Amino acid sequence: MDQRARQYQQDVFIAEQVRNDQLQQLFRQSGSAVFGSYLAAVMLSWLCWGRFDHQVVGWWLGLLSASTLLRTSLFVRYFRSVQSERIPGRWEWQYWSTLASSAAIWGVGALAVMPPDDLLAQALVMLFAVGMSVSAVSCYSAYRHMTVMSILLVLLPSTVWLLLQDSTIQVGMALAALVFAFFVARATQKLSEALERAYRLSHEMERAHSISTYAAQTDELTGLKNRRAFFEHGHQLFTYCQHQRVPLCAVMLDMDHFKHINDTYGHQAGDEVLRQIGRVISGSLRATDIHGRLGGEEFAVLLPDTSLAQAQGIAEQLLRTIADLRPLPVYRITASLGVAEVEGSGQDLHKLINNADKALYRAKAQGRNQVVIAEPA
Repeated sequence: MDQRARQYQQDVFIAEQVRNDQLQQLFRQSGSAVFGSYLAAVMLSWLCWGRFDHQVVGWWLGLLSASTLLRTSLFVRYFRSVQSERIPGRWEWQYWSTLASSAAIWGVGALAVMPPDDLLAQALVMLFAVGMSVSAVSCYSAYRHMTVMSILLVLLPSTVWLLLQDSTIQVGMALAALVFAFFVARATQKLSEALERAYRLSHEMERAHSISTYAAQTDELTGLKNRRAFFEHGHQLFTYCQHQRVPLCAVMLDMDHFKHINDTYGHQAGDEVLRQIGRVISGSLRATDIHGRLGGEEFAVLLPDTSLAQAQGIAEQLLRTIADLRPLPVYRITASLGVAEVEGSGQDLHKLINNADKALYRAKAQGRNQVVIAEPA
């Protein structure tokens, strides 16, 4: 059940990411369509100026100007918004409404300016309407229903009118437009589905890469960084602290009498002890700290921007928290910890860890279940 729930959550997350990708592509690709539809109407009116009713053309271009300004303001608001606000639920319905109004104005306006007795002007109107439909495929390909809606709103008014005429040429133009719209709708469906699959596959690959990277850097038993990842991130942190002159301390932790736990209660009990230690370490430290399991029952922690006294306090708190654990069937567990700090620019990470390790073994030698500070060089 947990596995199915996690898979469902992953599918929902990927679906949201795909919608975000579709929205971003919509705004990136369709910017030219905002002005392209207006310029197409202007060019059509110029070509047929002597054939169109100038008053109707004026109303048509005026309404298109208003819808163009409205769509332009939408684009400006979108690209000025921060990335976290560019979510489909906020922008999709606004885009749908402005596109629908613009396409409807274009389609109805084209019918209004079309002379009822001029076949050449009618052919030019249909030619421009078909051109608008072609541009819709390239501009709104991420949203199949949006593409089909814009094509229908632009083509249908003039197409339906031509179908109702007596002339064979007019009916033929209408049928040609309908056939074109049908094939474009089919092509749009395949294109949008291909884009959606590509987006989904991209996010699934990113997630798989993230999971594999996490698995390669994580100790499976405790959830902490493994030895390789600890030193890889530790070197980066050490270099940063040296350049920024930020203090850095290391804490080495080793379970007391861990072999006795395995021999007495079994390795499953020992594994549970290690899991609980991992939870204590990861839950007690800051996000900027680096912690890992170096092997067996040995753990290491790097504490940036932390003085030696503060590191000692953190180590003692870890000691108390571990002593309070009761990982049944083990009645009581303890740990020994060693703390060291960077003592100059000539030191490296391995020297820092080695100093904390020496302090750890002094804690072992002095009776265990205690924190020991490394002796100054």
